[in-house]
Amino acid sequence: MLANTCGLHFRPCYSHTPEFSHSGTCQISLSSYCPRFHAFTKPKLSSLSLLRSKKNGKSLVTRALTNSAEPDSVAASDGIPSSLRPFSVKIPVGDRHILVETGHMGRQASGAVTVTDGETIVYTSVCLADIPSEPSDFFPLFVNYQERFSAAGRTSGGFFKREGRARDHEVLICRLIDRPLRPTMPKGFYHETQILSWVLSYDGLHTPDCLAITAAGIAVALSEVPNSKAVAGVRIGLVNDKFIVNPTTKEMEDSELDLVLAGTDSAILMIEGYGNFLPEEMLLQAVEIGQNAVIAICKEVDALVRERGKPKMLDAIKLPPPQLYEHVEEIAGKELEKVLEIKNKIPRRKALLSLEEKVISILTEEGYVSLDTTSEVLEPIPDLVEDEDEDDEVVVDGEVDEGDVHIKPTTRRPILTLFSVVDVKLVFKEVTSNFLRRRIVEGGIRSDGRTPVEIRPINSRCGLLPRAHGSTLFTRGETQSLAVVTLGDKQMAQRVDNLVDVDELKRFYLQYSFPPSCVGEVGRIGAPSRREIGHGTLAERALEPSLPAEDDFPYTIRVESTITESNGSSSMASVCGGSLALQDAGVPIKCPIAGIAMGLVNDTKEFGGDGTPLILSDITGSEDASGDMDFKVAGNETGITAFQMDIKVGGITIPIMREALLQAKDGRKHILAEMLKSSPPPSKRLSQYAPLIHIMKVLPEKINLIIGSGGKKVKSIIEETRVEAIDTQDDGTVKITANDLSSLEKCKAIISNLTMVPTIGDIYRNCEIKTIAAYGVFVEIAPGREGLCHISELSSDWLAKAEDVVKVGDKIDVKVIEVNEKGQLRLSRRALLPEADRDSSSKDNTGNPSRNKAAMQKGPDKSTSKIAGKENMEQSNVQKGVLAPIGSSSEDAAKLQKKFIRKEATATKDRPINKEKTKSTSS
Repeated sequence: MLANTCGLHFRPCYSHTPEFSHSGTCQISLSSYCPRFHAFTKPKLSSLSLLRSKKNGKSLVTRALTNSAEPDSVAASDGIPSSLRPFSVKIPVGDRHILVETGHMGRQASGAVTVTDGETIVYTSVCLADIPSEPSDFFPLFVNYQERFSAAGRTSGGFFKREGRARDHEVLICRLIDRPLRPTMPKGFYHETQILSWVLSYDGLHTPDCLAITAAGIAVALSEVPNSKAVAGVRIGLVNDKFIVNPTTKEMEDSELDLVLAGTDSAILMIEGYGNFLPEEMLLQAVEIGQNAVIAICKEVDALVRERGKPKMLDAIKLPPPQLYEHVEEIAGKELEKVLEIKNKIPRRKALLSLEEKVISILTEEGYVSLDTTSEVLEPIPDLVEDEDEDDEVVVDGEVDEGDVHIKPTTRRPILTLFSVVDVKLVFKEVTSNFLRRRIVEGGIRSDGRTPVEIRPINSRCGLLPRAHGSTLFTRGETQSLAVVTLGDKQMAQRVDNLVDVDELKRFYLQYSFPPSCVGEVGRIGAPSRREIGHGTLAERALEPSLPAEDDFPYTIRVESTITESNGSSSMASVCGGSLALQDAGVPIKCPIAGIAMGLVNDTKEFGGDGTPLILSDITGSEDASGDMDFKVAGNETGITAFQMDIKVGGITIPIMREALLQAKDGRKHILAEMLKSSPPPSKRLSQYAPLIHIMKVLPEKINLIIGSGGKKVKSIIEETRVEAIDTQDDGTVKITANDLSSLEKCKAIISNLTMVPTIGDIYRNCEIKTIAAYGVFVEIAPGREGLCHISELSSDWLAKAEDVVKVGDKIDVKVIEVNEKGQLRLSRRALLPEADRDSSSKDNTGNPSRNKAAMQKGPDKSTSKIAGKENMEQSNVQKGVLAPIGSSSEDAAKLQKKFIRKEATATKDRPINKEKTKSTSS
């Protein structure tokens, strides 16, 4: 036996000719298909088959050589097989093409492709485990998707510059890749399959998520995985009432719909997205356009697979024995029907477990005996007597002649048949599913007694938690969600590190948690699972269109949905509970939102129906596991806000989806009516424990006055007023967050005074003097706003220092006489002094009046003003100690005087003059 210990992937073959030929010694040649040995000469034996051996109790599958050869595995002159040579093809998608390349990267993987759209490049590889894992009820498929920051020419913003744990949106894309591929995988294939996808280049216009779905579908189709169909994915947007296939990021900014669709060339496998209250008919049109685009891609992929695809590992499929299905039905059939009639989940689950243990014990330990053939098998066998003389002798009283051979009558023992535990579990689960589907189709009654269109009983309570900003306990049947709303400012927003160099702040986010206690089980508590992230995002997208604009409600909103009971459709319970909790927190939503999960029994003819697909409303957990579809739809009475569909079969058609959407609309109307009956109802007002946020608009150039140098001013305002935060934006928007109204009003007044625009001539009374300098005093005309009153504007008389007339803390009246381009204020106290004080200052040192009243009314003479200004400046210079240097000439002294005169004249020119109140000084 040849064991593949080196991990090489060889091509399987379907014939079972002897794997080894013996001619003295065993000669084994490696196929030229293996890229590591392409330099060797071409072997005589080139194709491969599967060998199985038992090693450590596990089935070991290796790839050995046979005598047949495939045309596509023939190596070229350079030793490289044609299936590994570089190959590329352009596939039309929407209004452009995508480039698919294979054979130039990842040639040792079972399948590897790079898909390019614009300058966005996604590389995807598919690898298989050489040894199959233990059989289970799910296909061992593992998907990982990663966006490399180098794809956009940047590094991570965190401390560690290496990409680490998958972020939430990467997890969501992993789910988008996994969900459409899983239904195409055959039952009985247990080789672990890993799909790795990386974004190697991103241009900011062409999104990589749908590209990754298509790349994964092509890579699986080219690999040895025995999937049934090629899978592709597209995005559909709606801009100006026009549907766009794979729109760019700029086009999506104005789109009313974000639909991601994946499928094959014959059916739809998965849809997910959200819209702005989109009608059902428009969603169906979008799905139809997306399906046509997927069909076109799949046809090109099929041609590529015929050219470069590898043979599928069909021989590795291992199914349970067919007779095991009959045995399980025969043993557990009648009792299974009674168990499925139990309405409550926990008792039904325990009864099923007990019945399953009984079936396993019989079929794996005791041995199976058919009930129908027992009576025949246990019949006595006629006596067999051999007589050498061939004479008839009568045996009396049990005496036997010595020469006779006499066989006494005995019963034949039945031959016991034993099966593996794994096979019995798989078959028991499938038989249980078939019994449940038959019960629904034939009787029209589900496990909990409802009809196919009936909704479970609904009950909701608001205001459950007194200190939370908003809370609701929503119960639907055996599914229950505790939704809690928390309101905060911008600091509570969720920061998202994107692939492009833009930090996104989410003002609304919903976080979903699914503890093991909600299903009555014991489990591990840790980081959120992929399922929790996916369900939370779906509920978040469903509620987001109903939220008010940020200008109308400037809060950051966080919704927590904790599932306390679960029996199906917990994500839609989060939508209903979250909508009520938002109302209880006082958020002015546009309308209530409800969600419902729809199920499907596709082939009803197999279970006693007429073949028409049966749609189920508000499915439970067992109906989800045993059904063919899980279609979640959320919205209001008129439109859809979010949707997600998973398929368990090979796909569904547009007519089935139309019927499911219309039935879901009726279900939403019923649920919305029940939500209005909440007791107690939502308060619809802001909680007393919620923070207060006030938005005010200031001039953008005034923002620096609020912030101050190094943020000192804004910090001092926060400390003084005891508000929580002050958030400023470049457009002049200021958000104040406080816990009480008094501190909010105080902070609002300070910012208003800081950013106000005083005009020349404004008068402010009782203004406090904050500080005194050598050249004047700083007066606070309003809280947080100060101006300079020069020493010359403090009094009508000359002052040597400001302390001669005022001190810190005094309150004076001032008038605005100048506002410079920086917003700094120049104030005057002298302009508001009484007339008597200013008249007394109108005399010179000799006591002679400078002018009569008539002269003052006519206005100052120009020459007189110049002389007065010069003489006053000379006098001022002498009084202030500005003297000419000793030994300087009279000309130098005159130049010095002219210098100060020029400065004073310039200031006087800029200073606004009120001609009606201004009086000239003495000459």
